[in-house]
Amino acid sequence: MDEQQRQRNLEKIQRMCLMDDVFFNVCLDDSPECVELILQIVMDEPELKVQSVTTQRTITNLNYHGVRFDVMATAKGKVYDIEVQRADEGAIPQRARYNSYMIGVRELHSGKKYNELPESYVIFITAHDVIGDGLPIYHIDRVIRETGRAFADGDHIIYVNGENRDNTALGRLMQDFFCKEPNKMYYNTLAKRARYFKEDEIGVSKLSEITQQLIDEGEMKGKISMIIKMLRAKQTLDFIAQMSDFTIEKIKEIAKQNDIAIIE
Repeated sequence: MDEQQRQRNLEKIQRMCLMDDVFFNVCLDDSPECVELILQIVMDEPELKVQSVTTQRTITNLNYHGVRFDVMATAKGKVYDIEVQRADEGAIPQRARYNSYMIGVRELHSGKKYNELPESYVIFITAHDVIGDGLPIYHIDRVIRETGRAFADGDHIIYVNGENRDNTALGRLMQDFFCKEPNKMYYNTLAKRARYFKEDEIGVSKLSEITQQLIDEGEMKGKISMIIKMLRAKQTLDFIAQMSDFTIEKIKEIAKQNDIAIIE
């Protein structure tokens, strides 16, 4: 990474907040105290204690769409999936439903009985009021329509409205999620973690490397997408290699992966 690119990355880091997927995952990675604080406030359970935390956990489904969880945590035998979403379309009800389903897939190991499935919570922290009823938080559970009684399947979905930044515990948490300056954050646990990745030399270097890695991965995806388009347009391998700086062997591999006929 040259000095100019490094400086651009540093500027990006200073503009980041916890609502940014990269910063959220980096800050909460290996930081159970931050996850614990968030869950205590969202769940309104001050005594909640977190047993384990994993970030960027991908669950694959061989036949269908896989899913990548931002933060997965366990507490008192319950499973929590915490997601941050700036874009409304990233937090549609169907996605919450699918995340809930994939948690079940993850937890129901071979030999387990259905009644051994743990209670699970899919929590979306959204930039806007996705539900649209002007509430700071929404709890979604299945009920029996005819009686109004809870259908106790153990699946719960929660939407936290990021537009609510009042002086309640939850509102202050949302203030912190959108705050770019650690010294102005309300909760010291989150501020300390954010400060490490924005001001500490080691933390800044680590986040800068992750940021550059994501940039490189994005550029690579863009190049591969361009190659696929050229292959489908029946361009020759020599022409594609010249335009993309990829080797002919690599282009053939991309063609094979995407089931595209090659024009020599």
